[in-house]
Amino acid sequence: MRLEPSWRQPAGIALILLLIAAWAVLVASVAPLIEGAPRWLHILYYAVAGIAWIAPLKPLLRWMETGRWRG
Repeated sequence: MRLEPSWRQPAGIALILLLIAAWAVLVASVAPLIEGAPRWLHILYYAVAGIAWIAPLKPLLRWMETGRWRG
């Protein structure tokens, strides 16, 4: 356990917030392309989009904690 604070935590939090905002803009920008699609496609699109933004978090959280991108 680290006793001294690290600059990576605030930087990582800022990157996470930026990632979420950018992902929301991207998802909202692509949404009009499936406007006339069946309801099941909308459900699939938003389900995948709602889960996919989590993938980049693991290396980012690892970097925040250890300073390395890979384990």
